[in-house]
Amino acid sequence: MHTGQLLGSGRTADVYALDGSWVLRRYRDRSDTTEELAVMSYVGAFGFPVPRIGPPAEGARPTDLVLQRLTGPTLAEALPAGRLGAAEAGALLARLLRELHAIPPRVSTNPEDCVLHLDLHPENVMLTAGGAVVIDWSSAAEGPPGLDRAMSALTLARIALDPALPAGADVRPLLAALLAELADDGGASAADLALARTRQRQNPHLTEAERGRLDEAVELVLDSSP
Repeated sequence: MHTGQLLGSGRTADVYALDGSWVLRRYRDRSDTTEELAVMSYVGAFGFPVPRIGPPAEGARPTDLVLQRLTGPTLAEALPAGRLGAAEAGALLARLLRELHAIPPRVSTNPEDCVLHLDLHPENVMLTAGGAVVIDWSSAAEGPPGLDRAMSALTLARIALDPALPAGADVRPLLAALLAELADDGGASAADLALARTRQRQNPHLTEAERGRLDEAVELVLDSSP
C-alpha cells in the first residue's frame, strides 16, 4: 500500500501520514495488531482519550494500524518548551492513570484487576486542542494498578538517570510531582517496583545501558516518594 511522509519512528514502529485525518502506524517487531486494537476500542468506549481507529487501508499488513492523525506536541516536547510545568504534568499523568484504572478488566475475571497501559510516560501523551490523548497501546495488559504506576515512575527515573539527557531537561521534578499525585492511590510500592524492574529488564527494546540503570532507578523512585 502507498504510505505518505514518515512522521516519526520509535523503538518498535514507524508512523506515516496517509492524509490530513489518518496516519499509518507500522510495527517492525510483531506479527499483528489485533490485541492492541481490541484494548483501544475497549477503553475508548469508556471515554478514555485514545486516537480514533480508522478503517483498514487497502493492502494493509497485519502489523499496520490506521489511527486518527493528532495535532499537537507530546508532553515530553511541551515540558522543556515551558508550555506547562512539572507539577501540572505530574497531575496530568496521575489523572490519566487514575482514569484508566477505573475501567474494569476486559478479559480478567479478577475484580481487583484493571486495564494497564504499562508505558504511560510523557512521550506517549499527545497534547491536542481537545485535550490529552494517550498513544502506543502495544504494551497494554490487565493486572493490579500498582504495577502501572510503578512502570510510569520507573521509566521517568530511568530517563532522569540517563547521562545523555540534554541540559535543562531534568526529569526529577516531574517524577516527584507524579509520585506526590499518586500517593493517595498507593504510589509505587517496593513490591510493584520490583515487578516493574523485572518487566523492563526483560524488554528487548531497552539498551544494555538502560537495563543497567534500573536498580538505581528503583532507588530514585523510592527516595522521591513522599
